[in-house]
Amino acid sequence: MSTTFQLDTSTSRAHPTPAPMKRLTVPQIRARKVDGVTAEPIVMLTAYTARQAQLLDAHCDLLLVGDSLGQVIYGLPSSVPVTLDMMVAHGAAVVRGSYHAAVVVDMPFGSYEASPEAAFASAARVLKETGCAAIKLEGGEAMAATVAFLVQRGIPVMGHVGLTPQAVNVLGGYNARGRSTAEADKIMADARALDNAGAFAVVIEGVVEPIAVAITQAIGCPTIGIGASAQCDGQVLVTDDMLGLFERVPRFVKVYENLAEVIGNAAAHYAADVRARTFPGPEQTYQPRADKTA
Repeated sequence: MSTTFQLDTSTSRAHPTPAPMKRLTVPQIRARKVDGVTAEPIVMLTAYTARQAQLLDAHCDLLLVGDSLGQVIYGLPSSVPVTLDMMVAHGAAVVRGSYHAAVVVDMPFGSYEASPEAAFASAARVLKETGCAAIKLEGGEAMAATVAFLVQRGIPVMGHVGLTPQAVNVLGGYNARGRSTAEADKIMADARALDNAGAFAVVIEGVVEPIAVAITQAIGCPTIGIGASAQCDGQVLVTDDMLGLFERVPRFVKVYENLAEVIGNAAAHYAADVRARTFPGPEQTYQPRADKTA
């Protein structure tokens, strides 16, 4: 038996609830791709809180606790300032709020690049303190030795190539990558290196479509596209983007709902009720049981 935590909506408290071990595993995700073909595409979304994880869990194969929480949750200008403590706290919340999807936690900038040993120390902490299934790190050939080091020591790794947000200061922005032959060759080499090092999947972000398709056909592990190609073995989006919580989203994002408008309208109606003194009091909402005596 495994333990998950269900949110009691009447009290807003999370309670441990025994549940059969149903989580998808890293080997199951890796096994989706057979002889270069993934018959059932892999569904991945970001999650940062227990409640968000509960709402997404049944629909996803993977939940990514992305370092995009720096911008989405904390209002930071990029993911660079995100700390390991932040990732651990949010990773643990997402694991508590889910039972089906495999949870992957991003390694933040500065927590893994110095050496394989440093990466192991950070990744081991993430797995121990969150209960997640795997970690994700950015970088290609330069990080291949680190990926192999981690995998050989029992830490599953998802790679990330193309537009790597942690390297935004080097890349000079969030423009699509792979337009030149040299850059396309580099991204392909990066993906191959991660695959050979033992990554169970590779995110391809912000890469021109022909390169994303070529990588998907060339490597053995599944590819997860974001702003790349529908022909990748799976897709990921920042959940808050596809729910319309921000006025501006990347061009490749399909917005499925406009929750910003919904929330804004609800807050406006609440404010109007308060100012009109029509907000209900306890006596208008509480219904005592018929058999209750004083």
